[in-house]
Order: sequence, then structure tokens, then C-alpha cells
Amino acid sequence: MTMRALVAAVQMVSGPEVGDNLAQAAALLEEAAAAGARLAVLPENFALLGSDEHDKLDIAETDGNGPVQAFLAEQARRHGIWLVGGSVPLRSEEAERVYSACLVYDSAGERRARYDKIHLFDVEVGAQEAYCESRTVKPGRLQPVLVDTPFGRLGLSICYDVRFPELFRRLVAEGMELLAIPSAFTATTGAAHWQTLVRARAIENQCFVIAPGQGGEHPGGRRTHGESMIVGPWGEMLARLDKGPGVALAEINLEALHHLRRRFPALTHRRF
Repeated sequence: MTMRALVAAVQMVSGPEVGDNLAQAAALLEEAAAAGARLAVLPENFALLGSDEHDKLDIAETDGNGPVQAFLAEQARRHGIWLVGGSVPLRSEEAERVYSACLVYDSAGERRARYDKIHLFDVEVGAQEAYCESRTVKPGRLQPVLVDTPFGRLGLSICYDVRFPELFRRLVAEGMELLAIPSAFTATTGAAHWQTLVRARAIENQCFVIAPGQGGEHPGGRRTHGESMIVGPWGEMLARLDKGPGVALAEINLEALHHLRRRFPALTHRRF
């Protein structure tokens, strides 16, 4: 296992055209790989962020087959990186709902894991801003997903999941050392809670967190918070972006993580 590695949180401003979004992602992944990143995480909805929640139904793919999945495999293979594909709409058993799937590919382009978003964003953010993700997304099974990588044991989550710490307690109990939180936080909730939630998940689980987001103005008037970040197990900010497309890069050090867990063994002090 590699004890030190450069990792990347890729921030995007996706729109309604899949081709344009994949071109943007490809350019940013090339930038990350050229800088030496060995693991890169794309944001939620990287391939499509339309003005209507039903747009994702039109591009939904069958598990294991489709242009977005082929793109992820090819990018991982081309750059020789492990790649976490934010979220991809995969067909479910219901015609009007998809799974929001976070897919992980190794440096040979082979898929190693799939996590379907469990917690769905059905909320009223304000008087004129409401979301009902469950209309078009089917929740995944109540089963945490981890994948062994050369850089540590990686736990998977998506966006709204970050508000439910019991999920991450399950992940850390199963050996999580790194955590991916690809997201598309709204401008309102992001300004209020995003950094606090991400740093809390890192601190309480003593793990590295790679949290890329959508960050900017999208067609149809939607605004996302951005502030993609990489956080260390002490809660320290290792890298951070504000708005707009870009790449946040930071080195993770598993030796330092294990030293912290031995010196400050809060995970062994749990009573519930």
C-alpha cells in the first residue's frame, strides 16, 4: 500500500449538455493527472445538471453499459489513476426513477465499486426553493460501501448523505481511512453548513475526506455552493477551491492518520 499519495477533488459547473460536461471533466482530470494525482473524485451530477430533475431519466444508463460509464473507465485507464465518478444515473426497476450511483474505477479502467445514494434531498430550502429528489431517484440499499485502493480503504457517499453521521460510523467501523463526498450543495445550504459538515465527518471519523462539488451558476438559474475541499483527519483544510471549474490537490499520508488514531484513540472510546 502507498502511504503517501496526491489526491484531487475536481470541481465543475455542469450544464444540460452531456458532451460539454464530459469535455470539461476530461480537461480537469488531465490537469489533475499532470500534477501527479493518483486518485481523483468528480462531483455529483458531473455528466448532467439540467434545469429539470427529470432530465436525468433521458440519459440513464444500464449498469455496466453506457457512454458515461465508458468515459469514466477510459479516463481512469488513460491517466493511470483511480477515479471516483461522482454520481451517474443508472436505470432502476422503476421507469420514472433512477439510482444515483457513485462508481469507482481503478488505474486499469476496471470498475471496483458501486454505491447508490441512500439519503435523498427532499427539502424546502426557502420560500422559492424546494427539492424532491425522490421523485426521480430511487434510494440505494442500506449497505455501506467501501473499496480497497492502493491509498487506503475508501468509503463512498453522495452529497446529502453527509448530514447523517450514522452512515459514516458504519463505514469507519468497517475500516474506512479515506472518504469521498461528491456533492452538488445548493448555494444556500452550502454557505450555512457545507464546510462544517465536511470537517466534522473528518474529525469524528479520523479520516481523510475528499469532497468535490458543483460550484457556480447553472442553466435554468440553479446556483451551487462549490468550496470543494480535501480535509485531514484532524479537521485541517489541506486544499480548497471557491467557485468555478478547477482542481483541489493535496497529499494524503496514511502513516500520519494511523499515528493520530494511536495517539488520540477516540474511535476506541465509543460507548454506543
